[in-house]
Amino acid sequence: MTPSQTIVRDAVKVLTVVDKSGRRLSLRRLTALDTLRLFKAAGPVLAQNEPWLSMAGLAFSVLDIDGVPQPAPVTEAQIEGLIDRLGDAGLAAIADTIKDEPNAGPQLGNLPGTPS
Repeated sequence: MTPSQTIVRDAVKVLTVVDKSGRRLSLRRLTALDTLRLFKAAGPVLAQNEPWLSMAGLAFSVLDIDGVPQPAPVTEAQIEGLIDRLGDAGLAAIADTIKDEPNAGPQLGNLPGTPS
């Protein structure tokens, strides 16, 4: 498999997790375009707020909840609505899944070692 094929395969990989509330969440790794769209939805101030952006990135990775498709949020209010819907149980399950899956998490901001 070529490096390009590996990148494409990993980008479309769907992860599934069940949160403590019993909801089945389907997740995907954010692409560069997804990250750009997240920054746009967040706006210029929140796009520089790392704690907010980290939580928003978790929510942005959700494809569906219990089989019901979740469109990618395009506004701050939609991001907050999805975070509210996921709640602590959903966000914790997403974070744990991403932590355990190599290269599954959103790559937000500069990668470690990148000069500012």
